[in-house]
Amino acid sequence: MGRETASATLVRTPAPADVLELLKPVTWFPPMWAFFCGVVSSGVPLGDRWPFLVGGVLLAGPLVCGTSQAVNDWFDREVDAINEPGRPIPSGRIPGRWGLWIAMAGTLLSLLVAALLGPWVLLATIFGLGLAWAYSAPPLRLKKSGWWGPLACAFAYEGLTWFTGAAVMLAMLPGAPILILAGLYAAGAFGIMTLNDFKAVAGDRQMGIASLPVLLGERAAALLACAVMVAAQFAVVAMLLVWGLAATAAIVSALLLLQLLSMRRLLRDPAAYAPWYNGAGVSLYVLGMLVAAIGVRGLG
Repeated sequence: MGRETASATLVRTPAPADVLELLKPVTWFPPMWAFFCGVVSSGVPLGDRWPFLVGGVLLAGPLVCGTSQAVNDWFDREVDAINEPGRPIPSGRIPGRWGLWIAMAGTLLSLLVAALLGPWVLLATIFGLGLAWAYSAPPLRLKKSGWWGPLACAFAYEGLTWFTGAAVMLAMLPGAPILILAGLYAAGAFGIMTLNDFKAVAGDRQMGIASLPVLLGERAAALLACAVMVAAQFAVVAMLLVWGLAATAAIVSALLLLQLLSMRRLLRDPAAYAPWYNGAGVSLYVLGMLVAAIGVRGLG
């Protein structure tokens, strides 16, 4: 009887609501925002490109980002069974190997959609999916490193999706201004991803995950995160001035100044204020992304 029950569990199809929970729609916003910045920075009118725009939004959010969440939950299933047993896989709502199958199906579907959107989009998608699997799956499992894990997330969530948005609209390799902005904001997002690790410091210590707050201590990790974000945006302002976009540079500088004021509060008690900063300070950061994207329209 027990064997029959186990067999039935393995073949049971998960409910759509549980699959949606596995794909974590709340995490889709950052890459979709970066994709939108890429679209804006391209300077290309919507015109007859709207089917590509829709396809790109689906690719950045539900497909690539959703797939990365499924990959992460599958390879974290044993840890989640201890720390978060109510999640879809450890709770049994996504039974058997369905979590892995969903991750694999999402990978294949993402590649198919990317191929329809153009060769540069396909290349970026291959790289992004590679980072998603390398982040969560052995033998690399980059998430165990406080350096490589946040870096992989930053470039996948911000840089590659910005590039994808521009490539979808341009149907070609974006020019240097777009590539530079995407790269700088992705580098700065390393700090955002580091601050995101503050929510799991106690658990990371217990599980042997070497996040930067664990490796360096909370204050040193917060200082590093702030320094990286500030340096990246200083470089953005400098490039905007080089391109003759003084008004845009002034707005990005004002947003950076507000972030610096927010960082003062963060550094008083990083563990307590990291969640607050991830709302207040990061919102200013991503608003600066959009301002910069608007500024470079028509430059490439």
